[in-house]
Amino acid sequence: MEVHNVDLTISAVQPEQYPDTDYPEIALVGRSNVGKSSLTNVLINRRNYAHTSSQPGKTQTLNFYEVEEKLYFVDVPGYGYAKVSKKERERFGKMIEKYLTTRDQLKGVILLVDGRHEPTEDDINMYRWLRYYDIPTMVVATKIDKVKGNAWNRAESTVRRTLEIDDQTELVLFSAVKKTGKDDVWNWIEEQTGMN
Repeated sequence: MEVHNVDLTISAVQPEQYPDTDYPEIALVGRSNVGKSSLTNVLINRRNYAHTSSQPGKTQTLNFYEVEEKLYFVDVPGYGYAKVSKKERERFGKMIEKYLTTRDQLKGVILLVDGRHEPTEDDINMYRWLRYYDIPTMVVATKIDKVKGNAWNRAESTVRRTLEIDDQTELVLFSAVKKTGKDDVWNWIEEQTGMN
């Protein structure tokens, strides 16, 4: 999809603040600093619209980006960041769980993992949780431009094996620098939201 109009509509912490539309929503989840903002920026053809932070754990709200007055991307707070207190982590956890399990407009979740490394325990738990709730999921392995071309197959099979990816889940290797995987991600989004 060619994107011309994007609007950060709201940063929400509770359901009453979610946008009151029936636009389909796609959530982006992943560890802090895995590249959620970079993926969002590539998908919406903007350089720095979604703020990429050098400080992990900075996103503490659900950020709703309205795209082309047709759908929302929802940037979810990153998990697995140690400097956030246990209490804060629990609060984030409840907020995220409530959104992911009760939001009718949610049509799918993109789980981002770092393509350079084996997925973490947090990544595995998140993937299992999404499958348990039967939420349509795409796994995007980011920063793949930092992996040598001849090691891409190995990177892909490491992610598949570690997460135990099932047949319902698409896996895409993605680079924000080279835009690798952008079309595959958009195709999946359009499929989930009925926009194709």
